[in-house]
Amino acid sequence: MTPRVVAAGLVPLVLVAGLVVFITGPGGITAGIDPLPEITIERVDFVESEVRVVVRNTGSIPVDIVQGDINDRIQPSAVEPDGHLERFETAILRIPYAWNEAEPYAIGVTVHDGTRFERVVEAAAPAVPADLEQAGLLALAGTYMGVIPVFIGLAWLPFIRRLSQKRISFFLALTAGLLLFIGVDSAEEALEVSAENLAGSMNGALLALVSAGCAFLALQYVSGRLVSTAGSGSAMGAALMVSVGIGLHNFGEGLALGAAISLGSAVFSTYLLAGFAMHNTTEGIAIASPLAGQGRVARRLAALGVIAGFPAVLGAWAGGFAYSPISSVVFLAVGSGAAFQVAVTVARWVARGPGGLASPYVCGGLAAGLVIMYVTSIVL
Repeated sequence: MTPRVVAAGLVPLVLVAGLVVFITGPGGITAGIDPLPEITIERVDFVESEVRVVVRNTGSIPVDIVQGDINDRIQPSAVEPDGHLERFETAILRIPYAWNEAEPYAIGVTVHDGTRFERVVEAAAPAVPADLEQAGLLALAGTYMGVIPVFIGLAWLPFIRRLSQKRISFFLALTAGLLLFIGVDSAEEALEVSAENLAGSMNGALLALVSAGCAFLALQYVSGRLVSTAGSGSAMGAALMVSVGIGLHNFGEGLALGAAISLGSAVFSTYLLAGFAMHNTTEGIAIASPLAGQGRVARRLAALGVIAGFPAVLGAWAGGFAYSPISSVVFLAVGSGAAFQVAVTVARWVARGPGGLASPYVCGGLAAGLVIMYVTSIVL
């Protein structure tokens, strides 16, 4: 590019920078307006005779933590590493307190100007220790939730192979329906976590949108490189994309499961884990369906199952040992965007079959996928 072209591109940037400086400077229109402090209580852990509170400064100005309270009673406390928090900086407030398991507590944090922020814990539970035993428990939960159900679903491949092309189109469309449900479900969970745990200044809904959009576009590029216009490469590429999309979704589910286990939530009950298992078994069908017309694919099928299922274990570890509302929103939204993109990839694959997207087998498959996922999500 010539210097004149470069200058033409820089002039608007210089002008807008000058405008921002004018607006926000000492003589700007916001002069004399003091921004309000804002902190977010991200996590509350009950450890022996102590309550540990993780706080983050999510406002636009630095804050100083001056005191903590439990059930509106001021308690002596210490802040690590210190009570001064710059924007987005975190600290741990340690409050000595003889808490009782299963009782509700309102945890309050007051900053330098007297503003108090509160988080209510409905039932106190001992914090989970970060040791090998707990890592094994989380891994087992992730395996039951994600890995085993996916491999059980893959066992439908021999059955699908014996079907006619029209009926195979039904299962491919069912795959798209499953993925559409997963995309909506993940997006709903991301927005729920954002509304409950992120301050307004974090723009949680927009964070979810950006994360989902970036995931969609990234997989759109990858799918364009992997999936050819025809042949076995297209089938395996489609199955790989389905596995990646499901794996990202399972990572987000694992985050939620690990966090619930670490907080002593009832989500780690036998019945709910059984519901997760039933729900995720259908994901194996989604991976197997594109491979119905392929030859020996046992080894590749096993690899695809690991790609789809094992992220649930990784997510359980991350959620159990290092839970963060921000990362939860990001990964749930990434799983949503990935699921939508893979649904588009599968729809293109289905469109090349008999009758295209208007086929009754395709329409029936889409509807069946949505219904199956809904029913298995509420059955237990």
